[in-house]
Amino acid sequence: MSILTKGILDLIIIGGGPAGLSAGIYAGRGKLNTLIIEKGNMGGQAATTNEIVNYPGVRKTTGPLLIEEMKKQCEDFGVKFTKTDVTDVDLSGEVKIIKTINGEYQARSVIIAAGAGPRKLGFPGEAEFTGRGVAYCSTCDGEFFEGLEVFVIGAGFAAAEEAMYLTRFASKVTIIAREPEFTCAPSIADKVFANEHIEVKFNTELLEVSGVEMVQHARFINNVTKEEWEYTAKEEDGAFGVFVFVGYQPKTEIFKGHVEMDERGYIITDEEMRTNIKGVYAVGDLRPKSLRQVITAVADGAIAGTDVQKYVAEEKERLGIVDEPKEEKPAEKKESAPKETAKSGKSSLLSDAIKGQLKGIFAKMENDVTLVSIVDESMPKSVELRDFLIDVAELGDKLHLEVYPKGENTEMETKINADKFPVVSLLDHKGNYSGVKFHGVPGGHELNSFILAIYNLAGPGQALDSSIKQSIQAIDKKANIKIMVSLSCHYCPDVVVGAQRIAIENPNVEAEMIDISNFQDIKKKYKVMSVPAMIINDEQVVFGAKKINEIVAVLQQA
Repeated sequence: MSILTKGILDLIIIGGGPAGLSAGIYAGRGKLNTLIIEKGNMGGQAATTNEIVNYPGVRKTTGPLLIEEMKKQCEDFGVKFTKTDVTDVDLSGEVKIIKTINGEYQARSVIIAAGAGPRKLGFPGEAEFTGRGVAYCSTCDGEFFEGLEVFVIGAGFAAAEEAMYLTRFASKVTIIAREPEFTCAPSIADKVFANEHIEVKFNTELLEVSGVEMVQHARFINNVTKEEWEYTAKEEDGAFGVFVFVGYQPKTEIFKGHVEMDERGYIITDEEMRTNIKGVYAVGDLRPKSLRQVITAVADGAIAGTDVQKYVAEEKERLGIVDEPKEEKPAEKKESAPKETAKSGKSSLLSDAIKGQLKGIFAKMENDVTLVSIVDESMPKSVELRDFLIDVAELGDKLHLEVYPKGENTEMETKINADKFPVVSLLDHKGNYSGVKFHGVPGGHELNSFILAIYNLAGPGQALDSSIKQSIQAIDKKANIKIMVSLSCHYCPDVVVGAQRIAIENPNVEAEMIDISNFQDIKKKYKVMSVPAMIINDEQVVFGAKKINEIVAVLQQA
């Protein structure tokens, strides 16, 4: 949920990966009024890392757990967070302006920590078959290749780790490396060689992929002998997968022309992480560096988070600005949890800590929202969804729940288009169907999109740029968006939130989150092998993460 911050901040950090969070910890500890802007879930690439064993002092952990601790440390020091897309920046003045789809923010300093994204190879068929066999995220898409063969392209740490992860699903994993050996740590390479489900082909490159609707054929070449060879999907499989892990490219497009970069788009800094613009820093994987790991990212953040304190202090002294002393809140007396919070609810998805957070969000609701679920008692997921909703509805006075057994209230089923189960729909304070539906139990990453759907429908909701709001309201044709998701996909919630926000703002649009694991028929019909995927009006399939303005553009062209 966005936190609206008034006035001029001391510091805005763009990006919530390890570098941005580390900078937040140091800046917050230095009592800077700090806001971290992250368009997706916190953690960046680290949040998708299944195992971390080389972070000093932490013998073994996962990316998500490490990131969660970093975020809590930021919050301990008063750092605020907002989830939105940065669309433009003006870094030229004393006060820096950060423009987002939810409005503008101002700060005396900025730390750019936007990270990097998967690099594409550009081989024939790559773009055409992205989402239909070509993929870039094993945790997001690995489950779609259950029982199929998979090729992993790359020789570095990511390729090695993702190949091992994919053995959970694939019948066989073949690593295609153009190098003569792995470029990752020998300990990681040894694990790959020891895995009987992985074959490694060095000095080999992928030339092209092809097929009918899905990847069914690939051509390779040995770059030493120049011998070419081909692979065709087994008849019983009908398809196979190609996962590309050949490095990353910096996410610096919107900063071009604002700060100095090298020819590859990396932002140039000095040893203190300062760019060529006073008060603007860059940290993490978007800097030129020899080692891109969590440890170097947090080091960058710590350096920038320390130096920015000096810069902001000097600026305020120069301008004669004196901060008002913050009122120290008396320490809250810790009491034992009341009986109702200690008692477990019907659903295992909501811990007492999560329930406490949700109560705070629901307390801000301006209007009533009613959750309507039609329950198919013969379907375990439908019953699981009902139990989850019962627990959620108890957390807000303006949140209501109506549950009907399938077939009992056909009028309501028609009203909310209950054509798939499990299902929950959102009605506004007047009892009108909002166009927002969830087909699946919104756990994992989708818990956030579910809560935001309620918050945006009830108001005040996330701020929305006026131009985007006008473009949404200008959609004058009926449109249905099915957003196919996996609960382990960290890119999916942004697409769900964007599509459902469009539905809330325009009655012509209906947006359905569909947990693809429960709807294999839809997956097969539209040949979806990657998420997020939007199915527009049961015809057009659009793959990949999309911002709300990009979703609007797709609907306008449909």
